[in-house]
Amino acid sequence: MPPCCSIKPAPGDAETASAMARTADRLDEVRAAHPGGPFAAAAERLSRALHALANGTPAQRDRARAVLIPGLVTALDQLRAALQAAPVTLASLPGALVRDWVTPDGRARIEVYPKGSVSDNAALRRFVAAVTAQAPEATGAPVSIEASSRTIIGAFVQAGVWALVSITVLLALALRRASDVGRTLAPLVLSALGTLATCVLLGLSLNFENIIALPLLFGIGVAFNIYFVVAWRAGRGQPLQSSLARAVVMSGLTTGTAFGSLWLSHHPGTASMGELLALSLAWTLVSALLFLPALLGEPPARGHA
Repeated sequence: MPPCCSIKPAPGDAETASAMARTADRLDEVRAAHPGGPFAAAAERLSRALHALANGTPAQRDRARAVLIPGLVTALDQLRAALQAAPVTLASLPGALVRDWVTPDGRARIEVYPKGSVSDNAALRRFVAAVTAQAPEATGAPVSIEASSRTIIGAFVQAGVWALVSITVLLALALRRASDVGRTLAPLVLSALGTLATCVLLGLSLNFENIIALPLLFGIGVAFNIYFVVAWRAGRGQPLQSSLARAVVMSGLTTGTAFGSLWLSHHPGTASMGELLALSLAWTLVSALLFLPALLGEPPARGHA
């Protein structure tokens, strides 16, 4: 083997201890020349450790070698392998990697990335539409996210429609008069518009966490209205001065406490749902206590109730 490529024998324990002592002395000199700062403190700690190993037993130095040297050997092996680069072909690649990207009949899998940010829903939809137009069987996170969002939105639209239909049917069975059903449902329009307007002012957007509250808004909106309509049908006037109004307010505050606890949650989705429910409850109370009494007017005579 040429002299330039000769490998020196491994140092003995005495030589290793001497090298540790010299390194520690050198660190002390550097620390004295540059006192203060994080470097000096780190140099002092390393110097103390090297002095302790240099003055320790061979067994202590062997344990330190077993802890420190294998990582260095691995890093050197990786560097040595990186310096021996060679052309890469499909034949030289590992079989498991090739199977992930190339089918047995020779077709290759490709990955396509969007030009814009996929955090924008509109950009995500455009990207998925452009990809699936060329490859209808395309898969991946953007495709699954866009399909899942359509499924979730469709499911909650259906839930909202069925909730409204069910509430309307139950009100028709209970009140047996279309005009009274309309009076009970009319404040829902005001509470819904007020809730959506407040969400716009506060920057609260509908998302896949708080959309679950949408079907609940119909039940919350009707819960208080029907009490006033039934009392009005019974000939009771001035609803805001009655114990019924106080009961409705106390019931609303009790429900608001539960929604407020969700609003204070550390989970962003749960907090968003609690905020939307609390806003809807507030507008429901406003509609029931202010708008509905004005809509009802004077109660009908007992004989026409």
